[in-house]
Amino acid sequence: MRTSGSIALTLAVLSTLDLPVRHLVAGALAAMVAAFAIREKQRRRQAVTLALGLPVALVSLSLGALLHSRVVAGDLFFLALIFCAVYSRRFGDRGNALGLIGFQTYFMSLFIGATVPALPGLCGVVVIAFLCSALVRFVIVYETPAGILQRLREAFRVRLAQLVEAQLELLDAGPDEVGKALEAVREGTARLHETAMMIQSRLQEGTSDEAVAQLVQRRIADAEIAAERLGLLLLNARSAERASTLTLHLPGATVPASDRLPVRGDTAETLRRDLRALTLLVLRPVGEGGGTALAQIRNRLLGYREEENLPSAPPAVRDVFRGIGETARAVLGLRIALDDPQDESDDTPATARSREELAAENAAIEGAAEAEQEEQAPTGLERPTTRAAVQVSVGSALAIVGGEFLSSHRWYWAVLTCWIVFVNTSSTGEILVKGYRRLLGTVLGVGAGIVLVGLIGAATWPALGLVLVFVFLMFYTASLSHTLMSFFVTAALGLLYSLLHAYSPEVLLLRVEETALGVASGIVAAMLVLPVRTGHRTDELLVTVLERLADATAAAVEQLSGGPQADLLDRARALDKALGDLRGATQPLTHPITPMRTRRSTVQYVMALLETCAYHTRSLAATAELLPAHPSIAGDPRLRRACGRITRNIAAIIARLKDEHATARIERGPSIASLLDTEGLPDAFRYDRVTDRVLRHLQRLDEAVVGLARPLGVPVPDPVPEPASEPTR
Repeated sequence: MRTSGSIALTLAVLSTLDLPVRHLVAGALAAMVAAFAIREKQRRRQAVTLALGLPVALVSLSLGALLHSRVVAGDLFFLALIFCAVYSRRFGDRGNALGLIGFQTYFMSLFIGATVPALPGLCGVVVIAFLCSALVRFVIVYETPAGILQRLREAFRVRLAQLVEAQLELLDAGPDEVGKALEAVREGTARLHETAMMIQSRLQEGTSDEAVAQLVQRRIADAEIAAERLGLLLLNARSAERASTLTLHLPGATVPASDRLPVRGDTAETLRRDLRALTLLVLRPVGEGGGTALAQIRNRLLGYREEENLPSAPPAVRDVFRGIGETARAVLGLRIALDDPQDESDDTPATARSREELAAENAAIEGAAEAEQEEQAPTGLERPTTRAAVQVSVGSALAIVGGEFLSSHRWYWAVLTCWIVFVNTSSTGEILVKGYRRLLGTVLGVGAGIVLVGLIGAATWPALGLVLVFVFLMFYTASLSHTLMSFFVTAALGLLYSLLHAYSPEVLLLRVEETALGVASGIVAAMLVLPVRTGHRTDELLVTVLERLADATAAAVEQLSGGPQADLLDRARALDKALGDLRGATQPLTHPITPMRTRRSTVQYVMALLETCAYHTRSLAATAELLPAHPSIAGDPRLRRACGRITRNIAAIIARLKDEHATARIERGPSIASLLDTEGLPDAFRYDRVTDRVLRHLQRLDEAVVGLARPLGVPVPDPVPEPASEPTR
């Protein structure tokens, strides 16, 4: 909206000055780059960057006009500008924005054929475009960090409700429908997690102080974990045996022995009613309408946290009711953290106890100290920005040389494509996939452009209006599909060429050829100049994920064992961020066109296991943070021993990834529960209910880590049988 609004306002202002179409196109392109280049979150920093960007744009445009007739000097300057624009990303969002403005403005000068006589008028157009962009950004499409965070909170609420609805469909799905319903639950779980991570990235700027940020972070994590656990409990209720957490994360996995819910009659109907009620409670909390009726729903769902309120049903179904109660508590905590109006007049004793627990937890969070960790940054050619700058410069040089052979007037499209395939990529595989998507979108866009030009012709304002729509769709789809983005770019390009009276089908076909050349140049540069192989990149990120997994798990178990408090949720979110980076880096290996089908399945399996590990670690962290606020829950020092094997196995996998000749091996042994045996204590005092939940998470985590070892080539011994004296749990 901001980008499209900036272009529309710029065109509206320029239309009153009776300028030629070339100047209108220049103004639209300048407004577009002024709008999308700035990514900083604080409005003050945005204003400073926009102010600095204007002289950068004017200098770049002036040099483009001055070097218009000097081919060699212009090409050399363009290469230097490309290197500086990419290298400037090391200086953060502002450096990235200024580099992007410089590159795109110089490209605009090539596209419109800027000359020295036209330079004063074009500079005036650029000034107007930047002023219009500033007006839209800071006045018309008013946006603050707090406002963005508020919209993300609402998005989280909707995603949570959608996930509960998908879980309800899974509950009612028949044997032939369960696969589709399970996939909807997986997708809903992933989207809820994505929204939680987006909120995490905005907390510091969008909240009033650190205590509020930590409180919101904790409540978002609670709601996410409770919703994911509810889905797992529903899977258990549908299965003849306990379902694996892996089922929620592995594409194509099925529910073991899938069948209808193992209960009939009133209990089944009550379960369905309560899941619908939970959705209503998420979307419309008490205080926004509904009054007493919603309070009664809230009280009933929170009552399932008490054993005496659970209906008579098989254990797996009773667990689902408990999960509904815990999710309702998480929703209540989220409302309190977000300062929603709270009416306590209709509270039942169970609801009052939940409020007391949440208040105690809030007080503990507000008093917690923040710990920050800094990572040593790479230097020299090891720095990603330096490597990318060298690679893009070499690729652009190849694109310029090849582009001159294809067209001495429009060679710059090959350079632009080479630039784009390197943006936000870190390995050769990512560049290859992005280049393929770019080329496919361009081919489809050429067809659309030919049709649209035939329908509209050179009618100025209808064409500009349609270009505006395409710009909106281009930016709207940028994060969803690079193919769609390229399609809308190319379709808009056909209309712009028509306005500049430079259109012909041959021009759009040349666009395809230049795009293919740019993709090829980028791939060659990525493979030959300081290459980063996809396997090497994914191994590095995998090591980071495993290190953060071990760190977060060990810290959570240490606190559960009675140790000091730590920033557990921050560590869990650091794990989630590392896992997201790995997920993006593995896209070339899991892409549908990859010929290595076996490797694709292996990568999907490893990613699903890592997602499973992250879920159990988040749950351990959330449970550990209950200890300071609940005097009735005591730490169990024996848990340290139970966690030791897990962290040693993770260390063994890391050692093997760093050195394939490492001799580290995976440890196997009795169940995690058996490691808590204490001689002389009767079975009744072995562990309480909280410890029992921790044990289940540790056991699943232990199994998942052992499962990771096999596809990663770490030797795994045969399982050790359980001691005969160990009771079956």
